[in-house]
Amino acid sequence: MIEFLAGAVTVGYLVAAGFFVHYWRRTGERLFLIFAVAFLLLALNQALAHVLAVVSEPNSFVYGLRALAFLLILLAIVDKNLKRQ
Repeated sequence: MIEFLAGAVTVGYLVAAGFFVHYWRRTGERLFLIFAVAFLLLALNQALAHVLAVVSEPNSFVYGLRALAFLLILLAIVDKNLKRQ
């Protein structure tokens, strides 16, 4: 059951990344591209955590991918808001 859920979450992240790539191509907004990259990192994080059977994620290098993804999302939002002014 855990394998199924890990796969479902990974596919969900990939679908979200696909939507952001689609909107980036239509609008050319950098925000969508950065969100797509962040969701790809989250999908990679989820897949690697399952494949490598990571027991304690905060003590693993895999955790860095998740942290980087959230940092990218935060920076994209700040960039978008600063660009407006």
